[in-house]
Amino acid sequence: MQDLFIQYLKTKVKDNTSFAEEIASVLDIGYDAAYRRINQKTSISLEEGVKLAKHYNISLNRLYEVGSQNTILTELSPRINNVEGLEEWLKQSLINLEPLTKIKKATLIYAAKDIPIFHSLTDTHLTRFKMFVWIKDVDLNLTTSKVNYENFIEALPKSLLNAAYLLGNVYKNINITEIWSENTMTGSFQQVLYYYEAGLLSKENALKICNDFEDVINHTEKQTILQSHIGSNNKAAYSLYKSELHPLNNTLMVVTPFKKIFFSPYTVLNYFKVEHQETCEHIYDFLQKQMSNSKLLANTGERDRSVFFKKLHIKLGLLRERIEIDEKMSFL
Repeated sequence: MQDLFIQYLKTKVKDNTSFAEEIASVLDIGYDAAYRRINQKTSISLEEGVKLAKHYNISLNRLYEVGSQNTILTELSPRINNVEGLEEWLKQSLINLEPLTKIKKATLIYAAKDIPIFHSLTDTHLTRFKMFVWIKDVDLNLTTSKVNYENFIEALPKSLLNAAYLLGNVYKNINITEIWSENTMTGSFQQVLYYYEAGLLSKENALKICNDFEDVINHTEKQTILQSHIGSNNKAAYSLYKSELHPLNNTLMVVTPFKKIFFSPYTVLNYFKVEHQETCEHIYDFLQKQMSNSKLLANTGERDRSVFFKKLHIKLGLLRERIEIDEKMSFL
């Protein structure tokens, strides 16, 4: 295996460059140590192999055909433990997605168990509440404290909100295909009710978040009818499918004319990034089957589309009713 790796590296080196010297430079080792690795007298460690692969822009999956052994390599997203980690995650996501705005045929496919994150990256209470929920889930100090939503948003740094807005604006300029079910917003509704009943979210702000939910539903319905993003600079396409068969799990796939990339969540926002093309093709085929068993709401007719969004409004109405009920009862 090391011999295959070395032979492949040699094809990447310029003719006027000493192979051993370049390997020594990349690995920060002596010439003799590099020569021993080239001649397989010393094994290349995993860390050294990764350094060389990154330097020469080589896919280890492709080189070793790891997929044939039911094993693939994945990349982890930035770890989120606090507000600073969330800001870094948003910035890294922007770096990953912004190039797609320049590729005409690039598309994102999002199987939405919950409201896609891009719908909640605007200057609203919903955006701030989602950040509150995310951080409460990962920051141990915040989890064990009784910090409420109102205290939390007072301390939010402007740089975090700006990073969110930038990512939200990029979303408008990428072709998007989303798959929703009638339960896609239910989890977010439940979060509002949970924190309201726990005394960590005021009635006033809970109802403001409900208004933001209503805006998301209305905005999504308009985009579904138009089949394009509202406010897009490049008339990016938008398609919404209604799934009735398969459960959704917030997976995201990037499809370009050159390759496919798959993002699979494993915590609230953290994800595995998979670039192994055989695996991506398999997942892409599955998503295509999901869409074939779903309804494209732009084509189903006004009745089916209206019924779908009406059900979301009804669920939101039930949330408002729960919040507005005066649960304080006097027994005196």
